[in-house]
Amino acid sequence: MAEQNKPLVTHLYTADPSAHVFEGKLYIYPSHDIDHDGPTNDNGDQYAMEDYHVFSLENPSSPCVDNGEALHLRDVPWASKQMWAPDAAYRQGTYYLFFPARDKEGIFRIGVATGTSPAGPFQAQESYIEGSFSIDPAVFVDEDERAYMYFGGLWGGQLEKWHTGLFQPDAVEKNPGEPAYGPRVAELSEDMLSFKSAPQEISIVDEEGNPLLAGDEDRRYFEGPWMHKYMGKYYLSYSTGTTHKIVYAVSDKPCGPFVFQGTILNPVIGWTTHHSIVEFDGKWYLFYHDASLSGGVDHKRSIKFTEIQYDEEGRIQPLQL
Repeated sequence: MAEQNKPLVTHLYTADPSAHVFEGKLYIYPSHDIDHDGPTNDNGDQYAMEDYHVFSLENPSSPCVDNGEALHLRDVPWASKQMWAPDAAYRQGTYYLFFPARDKEGIFRIGVATGTSPAGPFQAQESYIEGSFSIDPAVFVDEDERAYMYFGGLWGGQLEKWHTGLFQPDAVEKNPGEPAYGPRVAELSEDMLSFKSAPQEISIVDEEGNPLLAGDEDRRYFEGPWMHKYMGKYYLSYSTGTTHKIVYAVSDKPCGPFVFQGTILNPVIGWTTHHSIVEFDGKWYLFYHDASLSGGVDHKRSIKFTEIQYDEEGRIQPLQL
């Protein structure tokens, strides 16, 4: 039986869970951590993932099923290594798996693979999405059927290296007093395989409308964006990175600007934190990961989930795990 706050998967190391309801089931699309002897550093070399497994739950209390390998690095023509946090979406009979990986030049790009089942297998496109860069794609299909990809991560995710619109390998983070980097958003084409227009930076501001600053590490964007909608509002949640929190901001529009609201999840065991939020049978759940299963080994993580609550004003109640 699946038990909240316990590792959902114990026979593999898994992280970065993107959860969706497809065909009446919960499907979870995590990255797959592997053991290796490589270095650990801010560039993320310890995260050497090379394939994806899709997991499913009939309901939040049922056993978690491993549906097997859905896509492997060897089957992605353009990719060289590091298939990091993925996401999935559905449109008109096709399931889509979106994923980042380094191309042959070592630059992170975002690819897409398609299949006829939410569990896979998926067939990768020949090349990455034109105009894509960085990591952590999260695809949100709105009620009007327009689909948006949110993405971007600093440091190993290379987001700061794209601030001019071109890849600059020596670019560094902004100074603490400058407005923080925001995630990027791009509307997807009808076939979900390309961007309708160039990605735009999302603005995250405080309640007075001032941009969050790069030095505001308790609130500023670092990586792992997720979008969900509640009571007509758009909720952008993300990881703060260095302070290891999951926080969120709210907007009336899918592309922002977003007003910072607060913390959802305080630091977990391990350096990274990465999540998704999904509604199932009238309840809302946070899927996340920590490194408890491996005793704190940063690149050997395990996915978990727990219920979340909103107050009358739509604020997400901070979790006490």
